[in-house]
Amino acid sequence: MSYLRVVHHERNLGYGAALISGFKSARKDLIFYTDGDAQYDVREIHRLLAELKPNIDLVNGYKVQRADAWYRIWIGAVYRRLMRYLFRLSIRDVDCDFRLFRRRIFESISLESRSGVICVEMAKKFERAGFRMAEVPVSHYPRTHGRSEFFRVRHLVHTFRGLVKIWWNLVLSPRLPVWMSIAAKKS
Repeated sequence: MSYLRVVHHERNLGYGAALISGFKSARKDLIFYTDGDAQYDVREIHRLLAELKPNIDLVNGYKVQRADAWYRIWIGAVYRRLMRYLFRLSIRDVDCDFRLFRRRIFESISLESRSGVICVEMAKKFERAGFRMAEVPVSHYPRTHGRSEFFRVRHLVHTFRGLVKIWWNLVLSPRLPVWMSIAAKKS
């Protein structure tokens, strides 16, 4: 299959690292990605393609009805609102991994987060760079494969640290006076 290239890491480097490797390896003009746990139907890509007009750089899906346990729905809603507030994001669902990009946007931004925090990092960097985004509703289904790693203490601590780091770098640090920013970097 000459149209398929497999990119993998020798060991698990994290969700963000997998996305970064995939984005860097992409050769076509458009990049689409979604999770492999069957919670999204890839056949709905037509919804994203329909919104990818010449003046749009990326299309982000948002879950119309989350198909998870009540506590995950509640925690997800709190997380989305908190990320929108803390990072000053316009995106509805920063946590919906059903996205279509023009590859050229990665010529202007670089990504660093190796965990799921990469979704917040991408949203903030895309908005800050002035990329134009459209959002479309997508279906969300119960997980049929694998288990979520999110609610493990180690993962939550790692996520919190990653969020604090990108919040500092992308939101707070740019707003500090130059002398404070330099002093913070030295310490």
